[in-house]
Amino acid sequence: MSLKQFNLARTSLLTFIQDLDEDIIDKTSEYFDKTIRWHIGNILYMDEKLLFVSQKKSQKIPKEYAELFSSDVQVKDWKIEPPSLSQLIEDLIQQQERINKYDDLFWKSNVKFKSPHGYIETHGDLLIMLAQREAETLGLIRAMKKVLEVK
Repeated sequence: MSLKQFNLARTSLLTFIQDLDEDIIDKTSEYFDKTIRWHIGNILYMDEKLLFVSQKKSQKIPKEYAELFSSDVQVKDWKIEPPSLSQLIEDLIQQQERINKYDDLFWKSNVKFKSPHGYIETHGDLLIMLAQREAETLGLIRAMKKVLEVK
């Protein structure tokens, strides 16, 4: 169940961002504290960090993504060039493929950390939360695009 939910959220995100213009994803606004590129990268980074935490060797995204897309990082503080939109899309697609390779045993296994509200016990629970987060972020990116196009 959770894989279906995740794949729906990820596919919806990919479908929307594939049509974005490279210019708009770095625009800033007084209404948003981050850019669209940051939000796309943060999805990629957080999913990688949380779902591949016990398999450090299997993390496939560049380690520089932590300097760009961690929750405590501001776009104005970037010191390195961010990846292109097409690179982020490719990374999201490859990550989705790797997530889909996990077996039922993995999704039923307990996560190795304590969640703030106690609802996340298994990797399946975690995937549901991440899918919800992706869906919410997609809504935010859609709203950001509308606001930024008016500017």
